[in-house]
Formats: sequence, C-alpha cells, structure tokens
Amino acid sequence: MEEQLKIPTGKVSRATKFVQTGVKVGGNYLKHYSKKLVDPSLDRSRLDEDNARDIYSSLSQLKGSALKVAQMLAMDKNLLPSAYQKQFSLGQYSAPPLSFPLVVKTFQQYFGKNPNDIFDEFGKSAANAASIGQVHRATLKGKSLAVKVQYPGVAESVRSDLKLVRPFAARLFSISDQELDHYLQEVEEKLLEETDYILEVRRSQEISEECGHIEGLAFPKYYPELSSARVITMDWLEGKHIKEFLLTNPDQATRNAIGQAMWDFYHHQIHNLKKVHADPHPGNFLMQADGTLGVIDFGCVKEIPQDFYESYFKLMSAKLVMDESSLIPILEELSFVYADDSKEERKVFISVFKEMTTLLGRPFHADTFDFADHAYFNSIYALGERISKMKEIRNSKHARGSRHGLYINRTYFGLYQLLNQLEAKLVTTKPAWI
Repeated sequence: MEEQLKIPTGKVSRATKFVQTGVKVGGNYLKHYSKKLVDPSLDRSRLDEDNARDIYSSLSQLKGSALKVAQMLAMDKNLLPSAYQKQFSLGQYSAPPLSFPLVVKTFQQYFGKNPNDIFDEFGKSAANAASIGQVHRATLKGKSLAVKVQYPGVAESVRSDLKLVRPFAARLFSISDQELDHYLQEVEEKLLEETDYILEVRRSQEISEECGHIEGLAFPKYYPELSSARVITMDWLEGKHIKEFLLTNPDQATRNAIGQAMWDFYHHQIHNLKKVHADPHPGNFLMQADGTLGVIDFGCVKEIPQDFYESYFKLMSAKLVMDESSLIPILEELSFVYADDSKEERKVFISVFKEMTTLLGRPFHADTFDFADHAYFNSIYALGERISKMKEIRNSKHARGSRHGLYINRTYFGLYQLLNQLEAKLVTTKPAWI
C-alpha cells in the first residue's frame, strides 16, 4: 500500500479536504439522477459505491476522528449500505500508512531521539495502519516489540473533525439531528481519550492484569518507559486477524474456544470491573497458533456508572419486559421514553423496545448459544432496518437511550458480530441475577 507523505493538520486544510469530498459526492448524485432520468429502474448501488470510495479515500488521507467514525459506522449494519461497510471497515487495520520521516518527527518531539537510537531495530514500513495510529515492528534486547505511533494532529483535530463529518453523517445515514448530537457528544469524549496514549497504557495494564486469569486469553506486556503521549510500546503478539484465521479453516472446537474466551473476557469486564474494552472490531484481536485470543488495543474503554449498569441489565429480565408497570420507570431512567411523549408515541416506543430487547437479549436467556445461527442475525438486521425507517423514530424530538448506552450497545453488537463470524457455540456465562 502506498505510503502517505503528509497529513493535513490545520483546520483550514482539513476543512478544504471535506469540501472537495463534498463536491465529489455532489457530482456522484448528479450523475446518478441523470442516469435515472433515462432508466427510472436504476437503483442506488453504483451511487453508494462511488460515494463510499470517494469518502473513504478522503477520510483515509485525513486520518483521525473522521476515519474513526467511519470505522465505527462500518460495524453497524443497520446504518450503512454494504458498499460503505466494505470501504469503511478498511479503517480498522488497513488504512494507508504514514511515511517514515513523519514517524521519526514524532519520536524526536516526544523522546528527543530517532526510533533507531532507542531500539536495536525499527521497521521503517508500518506493519498495520488504522484510524488514529499505525504499528511498527521493533526489537530491543532480544524482545520483539510492537510500537504504535499516533498520526500528527489527530488529538488537536477531534472537535473540528466531528463538526466537519456531521453533515456527511446526517445526509448519508439519515440520522436525526437529536440522535447525531447525542451520538457525537459521547464519541468526542471517547476519541479524546483514545488520543491520550499515557491513559491507554495505564488502562491496558490494569485491564490485562484484571483479566489475566481468564482461560484462553493473551495480552502483551506494556512498557511505559518506552511510551509517551503519542507512542506506545508493547510486546509483539503473533497471530491472525479473524478473516485470515477463518481462511485456515479452523475446526469447530477451536472456534468455540476462542469465542468462549471472547465472551468471558467481556462478561468479566462489564459485570465485575464495570469498565469495558469498547472497541470490539476485528483489528483489535489476534487468533494465535496455540488457540488463544490475543487482545491488543485498549484505546477505547467505557467506564460504566453503577446506576446505569443496574437499570440497563434489569432489561435482560424476560419477566420485567412483560411487566409494563415495572418496565416503564426503567425506560424513563434510561431515556427510552419521556414524560412529554404522546400516548401514541409511548405505545410505539415501548412496543419497539420490547421487541428489540427480547431479540438482543436472547443469548442471556439460555445456558448455551449458537452464534452460527445466521437467521438470528438476519432478524437483528431486519429489525434495525425497520426501526430506522419508522417515522416516529425519525421525527422524534428526543434522542432515545442514555448516552452511556451508546458504547455498551456498540460493544455487544460488535461482540455478537465477531462471534457470528467465528460461528462459535459457547456457554453464555452471566450474573446469576439475570
């Protein structure tokens, strides 16, 4: 993949890139509607492909928050047509890498040295490149290391980038202003945390230690003395990302074991630690040759308030969902329904919520669950698509759901998708009270 020689870092240069992309997207729409005049049966598939290609090309050059939002949206099959999912998912670990002189510049800024003055060997080409940083392979005193280097200007551009990406999200994904405001406020807070590599090293050490007893998991060791606000050094873990792993045709027992480790990892974080690795996309996991699951990125961690946790997981109770007198106060606490909703709105939202909770909570109501059940996932996607088209949802004066639920929902949705790709059957360990 061709290396990128520079990144626009100023507000004006980044805004100009967005404007240029907007012009391209506008041109794609003009071409589409011109063709549609000749052929009224023409669908949007080519338009989506052209827009996805142009937008991803622009975001991948800008790096940072805009590309991260695209990566997050690629995990949500209810928001994006498949053309966008395919393009935006590249941001998870296959973005265009940054050239070596810019990496050297970062080291000089934070260590006063070149990387070759710190490590015995340091690969000039990135081994992986994602939305916020890229990873280089290095060695020191016989140890094989992964060195993550943040792209220049990412931390400083979070707020301005999110303002620039807003009109694209509103137009392309048909998200209401209320939902978008609600969504982007929480995203901004987490993205600012993700650019703080000192915080990431601390959280990485804490969570990997607190989850070290879980069978089937592997974590790298982190080296604070070789890290800084924009550089993280950790052990290099060998392994394959899930797509590469599945091409080796692993047996069902191996799939189940990796899936079980993944489920137990999230169960322990959410229910015992009340903080969770909230970025379960394929680029953050490595399937190792010995059948263990390597976890390599703790940039995005959601700390779960106790009162939110108690209300949210009460909804996993099948009995509660059927008891509206007990259910409605919890829905109000979680901002799913509001005091000023009309009777008709309340009826619609409660009905939708019951259907959604019953479906998404199904793994919690069985001792074992087969995530290879594609019909189950098709039902989830179909429900999401139907909800996104409901006028009551689209025209609501309120964003539905607590802001804390955004990353918890995303975590479970990402976890379910990974387990579905693995086609794993596992024991759904859960708190006894559920």
